Amino acid sequence: MSQLLIHKNVHRDAYDTPCTGSSFKAMSQDGPVLTNFCTDNWTWNKQDKSHEVRLHGENFKVAHFHPNWSNGTAGVRGTRILNRGRYYWEINVSQRIFGTSMMFGISTKKCRLHANAFVNMLGEDEHGWGLSHKGLIWHNGRWRQYAKPFRENEPTIIGILFDGIKGTLAYYKDGCDLGVAFTDLHLVQDELYPVVCSTAAKTEMSLGITKREFGNLQDRCRSVILKLLRQDGDVNELGLPKLLKQYLTDGADTSEPSERRCKGAVRRHYYMRSSSCGPHRINKLKNISCCEEKYQYFL
Repeated sequence: MSQLLIHKNVHRDAYDTPCTGSSFKAMSQDGPVLTNFCTDNWTWNKQDKSHEVRLHGENFKVAHFHPNWSNGTAGVRGTRILNRGRYYWEINVSQRIFGTSMMFGISTKKCRLHANAFVNMLGEDEHGWGLSHKGLIWHNGRWRQYAKPFRENEPTIIGILFDGIKGTLAYYKDGCDLGVAFTDLHLVQDELYPVVCSTAAKTEMSLGITKREFGNLQDRCRSVILKLLRQDGDVNELGLPKLLKQYLTDGADTSEPSERRCKGAVRRHYYMRSSSCGPHRINKLKNISCCEEKYQYFL
């Protein structure tokens, strides 16, 4: 029997628990507190998907399922390898929420991405861990009720927090903490990836905010510099070599925080950039000079 057991004790219902008050403890009322996280740039994999999934939009972050009609289940994996790291990402689900199963979670490469039947594909075996729009979590062919079913014809935002150190996977619905769904994921030897799948025709899920925990001192230094900048264009004003400027630009989060509909919640901007710093700090950074060849090893 698999050592990866569905967590049975900790969860909160998206509708029964109000998104306010002390019940969230260390968690934000607008998603998790991502203090040591920075922007993570990944997207859906064009080479690792069902033929019934069409990718479009900026950087192919929008997945459109069954564009004509549906006679089965289709999925797509992300390009991000999750093992041994901490990651948070959001899935914006369109108002077309219906059908046998729309799922969000993670899997190894051994999890199939197409089935000629209407099934809960993500979690049907030991290679996947998923939450369906009916509030069920699935792994190794077993399931249990984790939250109430999503309301049909109402768009929603699903947040997923993967902790590869503790080995946990937790979900958020419109900013509300649903709690830990799966444990022991740090024991998985195969590479793990984000996955979404759907049985319903003409349904759509888009990749929203993507974050990762700092991996090293270089990540932390980049975050400090970006916090001192008033806007993205200020990177070009710094006395840095082109390679380092590109590295800083890649880490800038230009997206706006997702719109939440959790009643009573206080919106918290937990993305990395800050616009509260004056030009004097930019001038200090502009005085930095270095040799491009000398710093290539950072990249």
